[in-house]
Amino acid sequence: MSTARHTSTGTVPVRSGTGLAARFAAVRTFSATLCEPLVTEDFVIQSMPDASPARWHLAHTTWFFEALVLKPHLPGYQPYNPDFLYLFNSYYNTLGEQFPRPQRGVLSRPTVGEIFGYREYVDCAMRQLLADRNLSGEVAGVVEVGLNHEQQHQELMLTDLKHAFSCNPLLPVYREQPRPEVGRVTPLAWCDFDEGVYEIGAAGGFCYDNELPRHRVFLEPFAIASRLVTCDEYRAFMLDDGYRRPELWLSAGWDTVRARTWRHPLYWFERDGIWQQFTLSGPRPVCGDEPVCHISYFEADAYARWAGARLATEAEWEVAASRQALAGNFVEEGVLHPRPAAPGSDPQQFFGDVWEWTRSQYSPYPGYQAPGGALGEYNGKFMCNQFVLRGGSCATAQTHVRLSYRNFFGPDARWQFSGLRLARDPHATGESHRGH
Repeated sequence: MSTARHTSTGTVPVRSGTGLAARFAAVRTFSATLCEPLVTEDFVIQSMPDASPARWHLAHTTWFFEALVLKPHLPGYQPYNPDFLYLFNSYYNTLGEQFPRPQRGVLSRPTVGEIFGYREYVDCAMRQLLADRNLSGEVAGVVEVGLNHEQQHQELMLTDLKHAFSCNPLLPVYREQPRPEVGRVTPLAWCDFDEGVYEIGAAGGFCYDNELPRHRVFLEPFAIASRLVTCDEYRAFMLDDGYRRPELWLSAGWDTVRARTWRHPLYWFERDGIWQQFTLSGPRPVCGDEPVCHISYFEADAYARWAGARLATEAEWEVAASRQALAGNFVEEGVLHPRPAAPGSDPQQFFGDVWEWTRSQYSPYPGYQAPGGALGEYNGKFMCNQFVLRGGSCATAQTHVRLSYRNFFGPDARWQFSGLRLARDPHATGESHRGH
């Protein structure tokens, strides 16, 4: 997700007719559902340049269908407001100029009401288009991209709202949730994988172009942790002066830590000697058994080094996760916060809860070719200075994520629901830096 995780299609078997229309209605309705707890003032806040107002997310996802589906494919379609084609274009240079991203929060107009009117206008036209029994596979494929694109922005809307609310001294609540039950965390175990040639990448169904082509990779023997790193485990790193020891950090990470005075994960704060964290249901004490969340790649890498381990490559992660069911704590659960691992030592939490940083830089797979036209701007031009995350989070739709899904952010990004899982080389010394 560049902040928004836009990607485009490779080979796309898509729904047609009633199935595609029903999915369109469901995805568009869920965006509105996420807005139900908001008041008008909440829609317009932009708390940092990387985030966008909720109103902008609602308009931009609508702009996608207007600009890439309706204008070129619905005869006689007239844009709702020609100025919106400029205001709500994100970074598609082939489709024209864009309003500056850092200034999205300075606009008081169009109003929130107008944006919902815009959505209904476009939805009405889309229903007309999707009712066409002769809808081509090419157009249906672009619609499918647009629906996945909207699901990406649903997650971004939640993460951006969380950041905006955290900047408010009142620490407002987005949605009340019961406090989690505190249990006993499952001891971390290691799951071994043999060396060999494995296949990774999308194997069928809808995918983005950055998941293709499916290809072979050779992996040395490796081991991967049975669960995510917890808050208590990460707190031990903090108590061991992890944020003050340059030997644990990449050079760019150390520079970032000093420049931004990081001492703990984003949204953590200490009150009366107790660590608290801000959540979408307001502030609450840090639960030690929950996966640590809202950490950057730099922090994940430093913790792994301190623990005598490393981060997995994205190929290792995909091979390990391929043995697990695609189930977990997703946005459909309504929890909107990571949950502790369930009892048992089997590998778990590969999907949902938190996006897992990998040590793999975001780059093209062998043989990758960006699509032509506007959709080609989704992925290829962002393959620089980003790291891959896998697995989805508690704010990701389960119907959106898949085994081969490649998310990506810059190494200093922390406002997404990002955490880590440890990996190691079986024959490495595994020397820990604890207490040095």
